[in-house]
Amino acid sequence: MSITKLSIVIPAYNESQTIHLILNKVRAVQLVNNIEKEVIIVNDCSKDNTEQAILNYQQQHPDLNIQYYKHEVNQGKGAALHTGIQKATGDYLIIQDADLEYDPEEYNELLAPILKGFADVVYGSRFMGGKPHRVLFFWHSIGNHILTFISNMMTDLNLTDMETCYKLFRTKMVQSLRLKEKRFGFEPEVTAKISRIPNVRIYEVGISYYGRTYAEGKKIGWKDGVRAIYCMLKYNIWAK
Repeated sequence: MSITKLSIVIPAYNESQTIHLILNKVRAVQLVNNIEKEVIIVNDCSKDNTEQAILNYQQQHPDLNIQYYKHEVNQGKGAALHTGIQKATGDYLIIQDADLEYDPEEYNELLAPILKGFADVVYGSRFMGGKPHRVLFFWHSIGNHILTFISNMMTDLNLTDMETCYKLFRTKMVQSLRLKEKRFGFEPEVTAKISRIPNVRIYEVGISYYGRTYAEGKKIGWKDGVRAIYCMLKYNIWAK
């Protein structure tokens, strides 16, 4: 499989303190086969200096292809992802959070099953392999396993980490989906809809995870887990 460009979609909300750090990591990674990087940042109406931090970075690092978009009204992470996905022009796209929980150095590991011709979609799993993980939040990990288990029952997949940020898609494939969830329901919705594409090939690879505490800016909570279960029912059982 030949890939010339990878789109890196970054939703951002109140990430002025870390956005430059994650962009440094994205800029530093050397993709295999000299694959070109297209960075698409969608600012979901941040209330801090996220926009200025992005514009400053863009000006200081013209070598990195950054496409910047912003929402005039806060709509949620899913809505920012919808915008970024539709703007992507790469052969494949990967989702990257603006915090420092996931390491762009692992892009090449996610690309490997694609480049070998095995996969159309690759999920980066925090729960497989021997990568480093920050030890945090027992009930969060239990919640993630439960949500993944319920999703697998409905999609007939055997994922280990449905809620992972790192999802790598064939761009035209994910652009063909009519995605609706504007908040954290994006994960179960896109998983349900991508699983129903005829002959789709979905792989997982193990990734590291450098989790944040709520004091450090983590945003997801138990209500998002309840919404995720509702979305699984809506886009799997009720959609049939």
